[in-house]
Amino acid sequence: MSELIKIPMFPLSIFPLPGELVPLHIFEPRYKQLLQEAETKDIGFGIYFNHPLNENKFGSWVKLESVIKRYPGGESDIIVKCLDLFTMSTLYRTFKDKLYPGGDVQMMEVNHEAVAQIPLLERYQAFANHMNIKSTGAISLWQMANDLNLDFPSRLKLVSLDEAKRLTYIGSQLSYQLELLQFAEKSKDVFHLN
Repeated sequence: MSELIKIPMFPLSIFPLPGELVPLHIFEPRYKQLLQEAETKDIGFGIYFNHPLNENKFGSWVKLESVIKRYPGGESDIIVKCLDLFTMSTLYRTFKDKLYPGGDVQMMEVNHEAVAQIPLLERYQAFANHMNIKSTGAISLWQMANDLNLDFPSRLKLVSLDEAKRLTYIGSQLSYQLELLQFAEKSKDVFHLN
């Protein structure tokens, strides 16, 4: 982990994982200000996962990918991409002299491009084939996690583990999902329409 730093913050009830693209609708004046700075100054910001399950105060460091639509009233639809994760120690109502919140965080400095090992890749490929997921190039652990569409408790557990345990955890999630998919496929032959 890195040293404690102050970053702009956007508390939400979502928890993007590294590499994940997330759509957001910006309508509050304070977040319109944050969006303007993200566009003009190319700054990133934190999405603090504002949820009772988040006992470790995890969040996602994101950067603006694109503005999809601008509305006459100043609202916007945007896409952000998660580049890193952090743990937050303090959340402030405002960030420096801005309208939007800020926070003191330690970046986790995750390697979101590290390629997964062969046995895990084979399980992922079987899962991807069942789900019709087309993947090109090297597949990372985080891409697998995003494709699994993990629920919040599973995301929190994954992030709280060390690197070796994360691989084991994703492997078990892939095996479980594959088992469910295979069971669903077999059950198609059991039911007959009248």
